[in-house]
Amino acid sequence: MTTLALSTPVGRMVLTEEDGAITRVAWSRDAAGDGSPLLREAERQIGAYFAGEREGFDLPLRVRAAPLVVQVCEEIAAIPFGHTRTYGEIARSLGTAAQPVGAACGANPIPLIIPCHRVLGASGLGGFSGGVGVETKVALLKHEGAASLLI
Repeated sequence: MTTLALSTPVGRMVLTEEDGAITRVAWSRDAAGDGSPLLREAERQIGAYFAGEREGFDLPLRVRAAPLVVQVCEEIAAIPFGHTRTYGEIARSLGTAAQPVGAACGANPIPLIIPCHRVLGASGLGGFSGGVGVETKVALLKHEGAASLLI
């Protein structure tokens, strides 16, 4: 396991790589290592995202989680920059209920890169497990030009 810390406009993140894939992104003050070529590439791509030069990520990811979390993360990963879906829409596409989808979004181990901030409740923002919660979700949606969805 290799780690790398980076500062972003939405807080300090620690990236984790295991066996050639990113397995975790956490908003954290924890100590981190010197990284690896993959984590430095992730840092470069995240920097380009926040600089407005990149809308998505091209990185090897591995979600080690319950099957529903893996399925939900696959659905989330397909949401384009600046767009959103609701928990209910994802639930319908997977043949499950919205509440377990919300829980699976909260269990996403690789937020930002797997953009769970793009998933909203039927009548509001819903939650966000990264950064300082919903404030971070709002900041990411504003960065992507999806702020009109918040009004």
